[in-house]
Amino acid sequence: MAITLTSLSDLATHGFDDIIDVRAPTEYAEDHLPGAISLPVLDDAERARVGTVYKQVSPFTARKLGAALVARNAAAHLEGVLADRPGGWRPLVYCWRGGQRSGSFATILAQIGWRVETLAGGYKAWRGLVVKAVYDTPIAAPVVVLDGNTGSAKTDVLKLLAARGVQVIDLEGLAGHRGSLFGALGPQPSQKAFEAGLAMAIAALDPSRPVVIEAESSKVGERRLPPEIWKAMVAAPRVAIAAPVGARAAYLTRAYGDLTADAGRLAATVELLRPLHPAEVIARWQALAGAGEFAALAEELMALHYDPRYAKHRDRMAVPFAEVAAEDLSEAALPALADRVAEAVRRLV
Repeated sequence: MAITLTSLSDLATHGFDDIIDVRAPTEYAEDHLPGAISLPVLDDAERARVGTVYKQVSPFTARKLGAALVARNAAAHLEGVLADRPGGWRPLVYCWRGGQRSGSFATILAQIGWRVETLAGGYKAWRGLVVKAVYDTPIAAPVVVLDGNTGSAKTDVLKLLAARGVQVIDLEGLAGHRGSLFGALGPQPSQKAFEAGLAMAIAALDPSRPVVIEAESSKVGERRLPPEIWKAMVAAPRVAIAAPVGARAAYLTRAYGDLTADAGRLAATVELLRPLHPAEVIARWQALAGAGEFAALAEELMALHYDPRYAKHRDRMAVPFAEVAAEDLSEAALPALADRVAEAVRRLV
């Protein structure tokens, strides 16, 4: 039996024991349904081989080859990952369009006696719901942007707001990137996976309460913000954390410890700024990095690079604006700061 999803929240209401993606590993790696496990019935090489036979020999020969490969791979899954599933197990199986790959695997599982269902339209239908949510539908909840110059602890405050029951969308967490040139955390999710996470976060919102989103540019690392999200952020009222440069430099030194611990990576990142600043400035920053003068480097980067750009961006905005002063950005001081930001959000909306 195939189920049809009409909204992103429908998936959770069905209560499947497992969601199984039977597409090839590269398809799964690019994006998949939330919580899905990868049990490919054709791996990447096998999928390419079947496609080649389909085009160069005949569809019948390709289907026969595909059936043999699916049966072989299904047997490996049954003897491996699925060996301990009980008699009442209820999985959802999907492929690209809800066709032969998921149907073949579901038939085998059903013959065993498991209560298997497939997804009508497969991943393509799910992706359509994601696109509708982030490209075609305005955010229903009132958006408030958490602003503040570089190093004002916005990301940590955002997490503390969530712990206080404030609705938040953590764009940097979803994108796997801290937003700035220095903010790489490793490989980012694909654009599709980023959008899927964002769509699920939006679907979980209570539209009667505000949602706080950290100020970002239209890209977080290499992941682009979908237009509806970006439009909402540009038009949203803002709560800005105002902290002195020394406190911000100390915070950055602490928060970017992974970067300062890697001298080669830090030097390479500073070098990326060369087209934007005079050679003598870049040389001074490299010298500060090499000497371990990270707070001084952070102060100069903020004064000469980041703060002027933030100011220019803010000057173009005409939205309600509230400022929360913070003299101390130490870990011990952040909970009280989050309380004051939460109160400012309530007053602003």
